[in-house]
Amino acid sequence: MTHAPSTYNAPATAFGPRIRKSPFFEATQRYGCKAYSVYNHMYLPLYYDDPVADYWNLINHVTVWDVACQRQVEITGPDASRFVQYLTPRNLSRLSVGQCKYVFVTNEAGGVINDPILLRLGKNQFWLSLADGDILLWAQGVALHSMMNVQIYEPDVSPLQVQGPKSLETMQALVGNWVSELRYYWFQEAKIGHIPVIVSRTGWSSERGYEIFLRDSRFGDELWERVMEAGKEFEIAPGAPSAIRRIEGSMLSYGADMYMVENPFELGLERLVDLDQDADFIGKDALRVIKSKGVSRHICGLEIHARPISLNEQPWPVRADDQPIGHVTSAVHSPRLQKNIALAMLATDYTTLGTKVTVEAPSDNLDAAVVPVPFYDPKKALATSI
Repeated sequence: MTHAPSTYNAPATAFGPRIRKSPFFEATQRYGCKAYSVYNHMYLPLYYDDPVADYWNLINHVTVWDVACQRQVEITGPDASRFVQYLTPRNLSRLSVGQCKYVFVTNEAGGVINDPILLRLGKNQFWLSLADGDILLWAQGVALHSMMNVQIYEPDVSPLQVQGPKSLETMQALVGNWVSELRYYWFQEAKIGHIPVIVSRTGWSSERGYEIFLRDSRFGDELWERVMEAGKEFEIAPGAPSAIRRIEGSMLSYGADMYMVENPFELGLERLVDLDQDADFIGKDALRVIKSKGVSRHICGLEIHARPISLNEQPWPVRADDQPIGHVTSAVHSPRLQKNIALAMLATDYTTLGTKVTVEAPSDNLDAAVVPVPFYDPKKALATSI
């Protein structure tokens, strides 16, 4: 299979003591990471070979990612369950111990300030596995005036992701056959040798995948090498969250596709909001008003008709009928689909499938059309398959 050359050129990153390094950082250096970003005040690997080659490794084989930047916020105490529900509009009344849920954390205006994965470790013990944002400080501030008995802190936990179609075989070699019984969005505590971990059936790739939550940072390098050894026969390679694959799967990226000025209804994720539940949560009144009035803009998919484009570095304006109607949030060329695909926040009148629009990219004005999302595997069969 021939690979299209990458058009992504990352500037150099200077390392220093102000930005935190993960327990896997030395391994990422040893395995040839070529570029880093900063996420939750930590270095996040971007790619090893190049973004396109890493993408093919992900969708054909298996990759391991240092995502320790997904910092955990641990919430414990007698009122932990009530407090966690107060942070999110998603109804958590049926959340079981050992289960994960994708949730929004909303502010008093109904805006999304983070979209973490929530893990319930015990009756009164929860982790928020964060997107890019200071939710530790937010939660501690909310707790200060909540009159609830909770303790909130950052535990010594650092996630690795093992993602791709051969991730199951790799994880079986690493932890045993029990992992094949792990249901989508559930987790189990385990040990890899003497290393304490939690293994979850989650990930940010839209492929089948797992996360390994290291619970003792002293063993970061050893855990990385154990994963690489387990995946050797399955052609494992180091990788990083793939912008190409996550846009194909229409997975929203906090800070790119949404920020605190967006609400769940604009993002098409009203399923994460239960306004009828008895429990109170921050932003409930505002979200009721938003639902009642309806939204004036909505996230949608675009196919951009042009030569292969690079990943956008900033929002691109979108126009139709000679007026601004919104902006592209994330855009990339998909080598598998051989198309330029994008997520865009547009005025609702222009989100009907087939609507023609113009994208004002830095190089040129580009013709585009509204298309269905996700762009690939719309039923998420790859990620959720048994």
